[in-house]
Parts: sequence; structure tokens; C-alpha cells
Amino acid sequence: MIQIERTGSIIVRLTIMMIILCGLIYPAVMTGIAQEAVPNKANGSLIYSNNHQVIGSKLIGQQFTSDAFFHGRVSSIDYNGAGSGSLNLAPSNKDLTNRIEKSVAAWKKENEVVPKEGIPIDAVTNSASGLDPDITPQAAYAQVERVAKAAHVKTNTLKELIKEHTQQGAFGEKRVNVVELNLAVQRER
Repeated sequence: MIQIERTGSIIVRLTIMMIILCGLIYPAVMTGIAQEAVPNKANGSLIYSNNHQVIGSKLIGQQFTSDAFFHGRVSSIDYNGAGSGSLNLAPSNKDLTNRIEKSVAAWKKENEVVPKEGIPIDAVTNSASGLDPDITPQAAYAQVERVAKAAHVKTNTLKELIKEHTQQGAFGEKRVNVVELNLAVQRER
């Protein structure tokens, strides 16, 4: 009986010690290191307006519906950062086929000058998280005519902005952050 009480006491003390170590000390130390080493990333890679108000994050896409702005990828969760994810439907699933057909129709309606065969795949499909802030440069260039007409910005200016905002991805693919690109478009208006 005494041995069981002693073992129980050790387990309780060990549990409390692990909660303090792993639940408080370790996260505090890692947060401090991240704040010193990469403060922008540790704070969510936030994007600020000219008057220093937070207007978004470089890591989370936003929905742009105006023709005067570039549109990002389709999001099956409406860019709700509270819970990322996708429907993860198989290519043979009729719901996925219907959703992509609707996306293609909407794309064609917004970007009439782009032939159906020229629609970039990332313009009508969503990412695994549903929060992807980036599109391919091809998807951005395909929207230039629409944005130029609606925003009253020259096509050459928009192409130059796309070029300036094109970044090299970790695995060699190029990408354009839609939020940052649209902020640049807004400054040109």
C-alpha cells in the first residue's frame, strides 16, 4: 500500500514537472528565439497599410471579387483561417467536376480574352489548405487584360508589377503573392 502511494506521488510530481517544462518553459523559449531570429515570420508575416493597420498576411490568401484586382486560387473554405483544409475529392468525384466546371465558367466570364485551353490550372483548382496566397505567374498574366480595363492601369505596368512580385519557390516553381500584387495595383490607380 505504501509503495502504491509513493508511486502515485512520483507520477503526480512528474506530470506537474512535465506540464511546466513542456507546456510553459519550452514554448516561451522557442517564442523568444523566433522573435529574435525571424520576428516578421514569428508574428505571422503581416501586411500593413500606409497608416500601419494590419490588412492581411503574406501567408493567407484573401478573396478578391472586383475586376480591378487579381483573383487568387479557389478556396473551398472561403479563406477562413480558423480551419484550413480542402474537400479532398477524388478526380472521379462528380462534385469536384461540377465545382471545376463552375470555376472555369466564372473564369471565362471574367477573363474573356483567355481561351479555355489557356486557363492556368491553379486559377480553377484549390490548394490543399484552401488558404494559398499565391498563384503562378501564368495565372497572373492571364488576368492582365481584365484588371487593366477595370483598374484603368496600363497592361505594361501590370506586367511589370507581376514581374516584380514573382518569387522563386522552394522547389523551383515561381509564384506571385496575390495580396501583395493587389496592393501594388492599388498604388498605381
